Amino acid sequence: MDSLCVYCAGPLFNQSERDEMTSISEALMQDGHTVYLPHRDGMEFRLVRELLVERGWGAEIAGQFLHEAIFALDVYQLVVRCDAMAWNMNGRVPDEGAVSEAAMAWTLGKPLVAFQDDVRSMIAGRMNPLLAGLVDFTTVHRIKDIPAALVVERQRTTIRPVEVDRLPVKIKTAVERGAALWKALGAERAFGENNLIADCVTTLFAPTSTHKPRLMGARISES
Repeated sequence: MDSLCVYCAGPLFNQSERDEMTSISEALMQDGHTVYLPHRDGMEFRLVRELLVERGWGAEIAGQFLHEAIFALDVYQLVVRCDAMAWNMNGRVPDEGAVSEAAMAWTLGKPLVAFQDDVRSMIAGRMNPLLAGLVDFTTVHRIKDIPAALVVERQRTTIRPVEVDRLPVKIKTAVERGAALWKALGAERAFGENNLIADCVTTLFAPTSTHKPRLMGARISES
């Protein structure tokens, strides 16, 4: 199977959750895939907001435009840059953001595999059908089995490039803004550097930004 770019979605609210997501990404990378891991390759809301507040932004305003940035970046990654998605469904209930991302991946027809070894979200021993249906009512229960499951899902799925201009306007706008942010992060080599991430987010998403009107015509890059 050709190498894929895989979006890793799941809970990231404590260290054990982040460690589990890192383990999922490492299993995929060991199988030759590229991954997008939001807390590593994107940004952590708490850390970047703290910097924005230190720079004089009110906590509410900073949280608002930072949330807009995170949403746009993740939508761009999922819709355009990534070919497939690995979904960690662990938790008392599956992470809300990951549920939204799984629904997008399913709607776009991208290969989607789910991992779960947590029984807390079961209904009479089964997953919520509206979640389980997104992965054909099949999950894997060991992280090491995720790459093999992706091979199976890839074989039964035709991956087609997303035509950004044909997307609904709200999705297209989010993709364009996320593409501009991803390009800026790469140009500044900002990955993992919260001060540089804060610079990029402020330039493109802050209420006073003069760059925002130009984003609607941003060129979409999958790099």
